[in-house]
Amino acid sequence: MTARDLELLADELGLDALGATPAVPYVETERAIEERRAQGLFADLKFTMAQPEVSCHPERLLPGARTVISAALCYYADAPEPGPGQGRMPRYTWSDTYADLRDKLDELGRRLGGEYRVLVDENQHVDREAAARSGVGFYGKNTMLITRKHGSWVVLGTLVTTESLASTPALGLDCGSCRLCIDACPTNALETAGVLDTNRCLSYWTQSKHSIPEPIRERLGDRVYGCDICQDVCPWNRGVEKRRGCTPPADGADPHVSLVDWLEAEDEDLRRRYDRLFVPRNDPRYLRRNALVALGNTGSSEEAQLAERYAESDDELLREHAAWALARLRDRHNPVA
Repeated sequence: MTARDLELLADELGLDALGATPAVPYVETERAIEERRAQGLFADLKFTMAQPEVSCHPERLLPGARTVISAALCYYADAPEPGPGQGRMPRYTWSDTYADLRDKLDELGRRLGGEYRVLVDENQHVDREAAARSGVGFYGKNTMLITRKHGSWVVLGTLVTTESLASTPALGLDCGSCRLCIDACPTNALETAGVLDTNRCLSYWTQSKHSIPEPIRERLGDRVYGCDICQDVCPWNRGVEKRRGCTPPADGADPHVSLVDWLEAEDEDLRRRYDRLFVPRNDPRYLRRNALVALGNTGSSEEAQLAERYAESDDELLREHAAWALARLRDRHNPVA
């Protein structure tokens, strides 16, 4: 199968980018992961960084593996800014694009024949490396994989197959002198271009099991999960935003969430509705913690009663964040003369 054949197949399956590269070890990527892990740059994150001896060796993921196919699917949609009482969610969570991509890659595997394995949002493979090698995109200074047509507003997936496909070339692109994402990051988490210090990353702290440091809480603003700042400012994302600027979120999408809902809903209800999010131990207390932080940053005086209630909680984590939120609300709405 030629690169042109692969392009036509991508169009037929509704994939936004598709590329192929040999199933060989990612030696430099493995070394970089090990070095950054030794420096503590991953905090306590696991994911693909936990076992680079697995995630950087696609040839070990399937007996007889010969080709790694990388695919990208754009998830960009537009929505108004969050209103009063709402928390901001990153665009990739608005709908389950990963599920769509998994289905498309499974169909691709069946069409190609041979043995295959689909990996989407899994810890066993560094999808960005395959995407960079196969020309699906290139690494940005914000560490995101940037595609030519859809910027970084894509989710990535991988198909490892025993079939032999012609390789597609790397793009040979980079960010040049641009440093918009570096300068826009409110916590300086991208101090070194192309290297993320997870310990400073807002997105990490919304998914962490720990107490959120107070300086981070303030910078989270109305964010209750993840962060899109370094993508919002990226020039490579302007084109897709113009082309898809009128594309509404999918039915059932959650561009923004109600802080009151996150603080008052039953645990099981939150688990069911947000099961696609990474939440430590699948415990909704971490969603409530994030909602309390957003409440402290953006809430009204009328919503202070929610923080007051949680300030009396038996849960130390929630009690701590509620006390902080309550103090912020009082300072903002009842300043000392």
